[in-house]
Amino acid sequence: MESIKLFTEWSATGIEVAAVVVIVIASLFGTVRFLIHVNQKVPDAFRQYKHRLGKMLILSLEFLVAADIIRTVALEPTLMNAAVLGLLVLIRTFLSWSLSVEIEGHWPWQSAQKTEEAEAIK
Repeated sequence: MESIKLFTEWSATGIEVAAVVVIVIASLFGTVRFLIHVNQKVPDAFRQYKHRLGKMLILSLEFLVAADIIRTVALEPTLMNAAVLGLLVLIRTFLSWSLSVEIEGHWPWQSAQKTEEAEAIK
């Protein structure tokens, strides 16, 4: 039983490390790409840069939520830890939605409605 808890702890930690790696690598790659685009005078280089960094941050937040769920549910499923997990998920979901609105310019559910309305008109 102890080996399962240890594996679970290492798994959650590994997922958190993966989130940090995604942030660092994507930030470096995105910044280098942005600088190349600015040097080449690509139109909307900053908007593309912001879009890519936002997507990377949303992906990283998903990794962090997964790690928190694993750690809370599998290791210490107490009421206090579940409440803390709920708060963390709520905050990270709000951050994801905020980033999505910043990137896309509309709420996540609005794009699906626009697509359905456009198909209904055709």
